[in-house]
Amino acid sequence: MNLHRMLLKREAEDKPVRVGLIGAGKFGAMYLAQIPNTPGVHLAGIADLSPQGARANLDRVGWAKDRTAAASLDAALKAGNTHLSDDWRTLVSHPAIDVIVEATGNPVAAVDHALEAFRHGKHVVMVTVEADAFCGPLLARRAEEAGVVYSLAFGDQPALICDLVDWARTCGFPVVAAGRGHKWRPFFAQSTPDTVWQHWGLSEEKAQRGGLNPKMFNSFLDGTKPAIESAAVANATGLAVPSAGLSYPSASVDDIPYVMRPRGEGGQLEAKGMVEVINALEADGRAIPYEIRKGVWVCFEAETDYIRNCLEEYMVQTDPSGRYACLYKRWHLIGLEVGVSVAAVALRREPTGTAICFNADVIATAKRDLAAGEMLDGEGGYTVYGHLFPAERSLRTGGLPLGLAHNVKLLRPIKAGQPVGYADVALDDSLAAVKIRREMEAMFAPAARIAAQ
Repeated sequence: MNLHRMLLKREAEDKPVRVGLIGAGKFGAMYLAQIPNTPGVHLAGIADLSPQGARANLDRVGWAKDRTAAASLDAALKAGNTHLSDDWRTLVSHPAIDVIVEATGNPVAAVDHALEAFRHGKHVVMVTVEADAFCGPLLARRAEEAGVVYSLAFGDQPALICDLVDWARTCGFPVVAAGRGHKWRPFFAQSTPDTVWQHWGLSEEKAQRGGLNPKMFNSFLDGTKPAIESAAVANATGLAVPSAGLSYPSASVDDIPYVMRPRGEGGQLEAKGMVEVINALEADGRAIPYEIRKGVWVCFEAETDYIRNCLEEYMVQTDPSGRYACLYKRWHLIGLEVGVSVAAVALRREPTGTAICFNADVIATAKRDLAAGEMLDGEGGYTVYGHLFPAERSLRTGGLPLGLAHNVKLLRPIKAGQPVGYADVALDDSLAAVKIRREMEAMFAPAARIAAQ
């Protein structure tokens, strides 16, 4: 509860937390908007494949031009301003940098960035949750071996969910279920960047004004991001995954304790201790009042009559039995909140969520009938979406992790709705992301199988 005070102390001592940002897109821009108001933090460098695009985002958030006037990273560190370039290697290797914020959205690149940062003794705040979903457990292990912290990004829903789960468990409440909200209809799984805004509820004009990436936003709409984020939460908390994947039960905030009861007690949850996503729409598409589309929640259990009486006395919304209740945040502020992670890893050496097991996986699944020779285009694109699997099942069936479904060629046709397997694609085994994924499968497969028994 004292991170701000700790930052003020670093400011007073002229020992700021020195940060390097890789990727200055939408999430990165939101973080940039908050840095001028945050004491004790010096954004020393920004690395982006398009420095011109990064500068446009700096202008968009009102970043003073003289703050990026440094000719080199060393000059920026000396002058207290920010160096902008496309050179991420210099950023992660510089001895003065404390924390790397990885916000590229490219899971293969993000793995390379994280591993190199660990080698140079840097903490990593992983905004690119797609990378965490397909090899987070091993990234966490590598960070531990290097003596640094690997963390999910606060402000993004997975870290906020982990925070709620930790709250419940620290208070002594068993966690029944936890997750995020979403606006969902089954046909959204076939959405493409061409159709995203009509389903999302934004005009093209507003999307362009905000510099919003249709492919990235489509990955939310088509169910990919909910699957990825649920996998990150399951692997960071030890919660299990529904055997058939996410079911998107419809509920208002007040109804979460009703629907997130086990099926045997009148709810829609497969079993206690699982991740799930609450739908902000009724099955026919009608909007639910007081929904949690942009928020996060945890459903917890009052195990004794005394605790149930306490909930009743304090007018906590529960299911009819008084046994199940919910704590929630209706909104998350994405990159505007990531400073919490930066401060936590730098000042406390504490992650805001990190993988501790391999319970969940996200497998590339065909959006339409795909022909041999087609190139898969990853999350949010035209060819595949992500489906949440228990890790044991994905390993047993040889499913292709969505994080590796970028610019890879299909070797055989795949029917719409069918998962893509390793054997179905021409994968470049020399990529660091492929190697580390294979290593993770070998390392964590036995535990995943044991957990599933």
